[in-house]
Amino acid sequence: MQRRSFLQASALLGAGLFIDNKSLFAFDKLNSKFGGVQMGVITYSYRSLPGSAEQILQYCVDSGVSAIELMGDAAEDFAGAPSANKEVWKTLKAPERNKQMAAWRETASMEKFQELKKMYNKAGISIYAFKPDALGERNTDGEIEYALKAAKALGANSVTVELQKPEQSKRLGDLAAKHKIYIGYHAHTQATDTAWDIALDQSPYNSMNLDCGHYIAAGGANTKETLLALIEAKHDRITSMHMKDRLNKDHGSANKPWGEGDTPIKEILLLLKDKKYKIPATVELEYDVPKDSDPVKEVRKCVAFAKNILV
Repeated sequence: MQRRSFLQASALLGAGLFIDNKSLFAFDKLNSKFGGVQMGVITYSYRSLPGSAEQILQYCVDSGVSAIELMGDAAEDFAGAPSANKEVWKTLKAPERNKQMAAWRETASMEKFQELKKMYNKAGISIYAFKPDALGERNTDGEIEYALKAAKALGANSVTVELQKPEQSKRLGDLAAKHKIYIGYHAHTQATDTAWDIALDQSPYNSMNLDCGHYIAAGGANTKETLLALIEAKHDRITSMHMKDRLNKDHGSANKPWGEGDTPIKEILLLLKDKKYKIPATVELEYDVPKDSDPVKEVRKCVAFAKNILV
């Protein structure tokens, strides 16, 4: 066993993480960047599985991904948020939960987030985006600044959030500029070629978290051709993309396994490769997982699908 693999395995075992031999030896070659295109996964893809930070790390390793968009719950639990005490947390009503989380976030140390980054990096995984539930209109400025500081501690260059009203995107953009961390706005089927324009004009730190599947599912003026044109036109303002295969509106808009929908996945990936755009392409698993499979296997299939195109 190579010394590097041994040290990585020891670090993860010390954190209470089970590692099988396949995963252990994958550490030295874990790399989901193909043809210069970084394939990643949003950890939401594993939402049906137990979700500690250590468990999610194992899912990523077993899926063969070397870069991720990390959802907030696992990271905040790891860092000691009040939500980590599940037995007590589930007895609280929403206003009390919000109050306790705000108080914790406004004073949270970044040490545990730095520790989490190191643990993931040792397994060969980088964190390029962070998505905590701390960026909405109801959240305090202290919570928003906490999210930006936590993203930086995790090694991410952006936080992601749903597309906001202009007043909120202005607020977020101003705070993002202070911390030099991008806000990547995510749209569902309200996505259009101009949906992000107000936010992008408000701050150079407002950016796009473009969901290619949702864009196609919206239908209307949204087509394969306009999607590719949008990526070319806004590539310098897109900090990450979500990749899923959805049918267009005329076909019912359903999520499908990769290669069975209307999202031009092949064309998007080749555009990123040919133009050398440094935009992570994030697997977001939303189609129904077959009964004889699981989310880890399905994410791995999506990564293999992309690799086959790019290599």
